[in-house]
Amino acid sequence: MSPVAARRRQPAPTPVSPWQDGWHRDARRVPSPNFGLRPPGRAVELALIHSISLPPGRYGGDAIERLFTNRLDPAAHPYFAGLAGLEVSAHFLIRRDGELVQFVAVDGRAWHAGRSSWRGVDNCNDHSLGIELEGLEGHPFRAAQYRALARLLRQAAQAWPILEAVGHEHVAPGRKHDPGAGFDWRRLARHLGAHKPLLPLLSRGT
Repeated sequence: MSPVAARRRQPAPTPVSPWQDGWHRDARRVPSPNFGLRPPGRAVELALIHSISLPPGRYGGDAIERLFTNRLDPAAHPYFAGLAGLEVSAHFLIRRDGELVQFVAVDGRAWHAGRSSWRGVDNCNDHSLGIELEGLEGHPFRAAQYRALARLLRQAAQAWPILEAVGHEHVAPGRKHDPGAGFDWRRLARHLGAHKPLLPLLSRGT
């Protein structure tokens, strides 16, 4: 057998999983104390997309990370005073340049959705993956963020039974409005291609 034929017969290498104990290998890890256990038997079936900037409209800096790790100084900016004592988190933050930051392992229950319901099931924190995009509600997001988000969703759906990805606005209508009109769901769909999870415009036939 020729060397070329031998190489052709070799099986394709098995893809290496990006996950270890619910943490993404390519994410910068900033552990948050704001999480708990998921209810027994509840699978991670939903991805929730949010938007956040602190203070609103200002990007960069470490204010978001400080908020999710209970280190935000309420005196550092007038807006921060209203966040004093708030204990919240998300699983991931995607920065404007596409950097991935992780605060809670996917198997943990992050505190990102609040009062919420989707398809008749309340308390979306119990069965969802919370992903924050650094951005202002209603304003455009960057190409690097769409690419990073699509990659994360594909990889998460391969490891957990995530069926859909929706916005905070979908699970808490009237109370929350993020990621807002500036988020292009069709652009995300193009990045995802035929991969799961389904998006609102696909799952609702719009």
